[in-house]
Amino acid sequence: MSIDNVAVIGGTGDLGFALASRWAKAGIPVIIGSREEAKAAEATQRLLRELPEAVVEGKENGAAAAASKVVVVAVPFSALISIYKSISEHVQPGAVVVDATVPVEASIGGKATHVFGVWEGSAAQLGLAFMPKGTIMCSAFHTLSATALAELEAPVVGDVPVCGRKEGKAVVNELVDAISELRFVDAGPLENARIVEPITALLIGLNHRYGTDRAGISFTGLPE
Repeated sequence: MSIDNVAVIGGTGDLGFALASRWAKAGIPVIIGSREEAKAAEATQRLLRELPEAVVEGKENGAAAAASKVVVVAVPFSALISIYKSISEHVQPGAVVVDATVPVEASIGGKATHVFGVWEGSAAQLGLAFMPKGTIMCSAFHTLSATALAELEAPVVGDVPVCGRKEGKAVVNELVDAISELRFVDAGPLENARIVEPITALLIGLNHRYGTDRAGISFTGLPE
């Protein structure tokens, strides 16, 4: 599948905006989604100031989801259910939805280094429960530093473990390849997202202990 465009729900947040900027830089048309259209428009202008040649537009979340076959959800866990409910009737049939949500306690006022159990198994599986039948759900981009992604002139080195259905992974592979130096890693079915999502909390703790803000992961022994 060749990606015509990508909608980033939560595209005004740190991770969502950084991902949108990277894909825009790679030449992929981007739709920035926000609960408020005005905030989406503001983020669009900010991105265009950084990348004047980018193809980007801002929309309210529902309209953003309706405008693309590839939808990336990068929102705090506390907003996950309300966001998925708000876009469920707008998602195109057979769309690939990529969830980057992390169930860390910080989203509900706790510690960023603590995670909590999700009754569906993972944030991605919980999101899928609110999506229309036929939605292809994947889980990815949890192990990337938003700070490092935002530095558009520098490569982001590391692996991106991706969980979900095979046809969805092919799309996520394209998104990963569009960001210099990242490597796509097939991490199995969506059920494995419950293992991958908490890695973010581990990385946050490493950042704190080592005085950095860009810890990531790389797997050894895999074929290139």
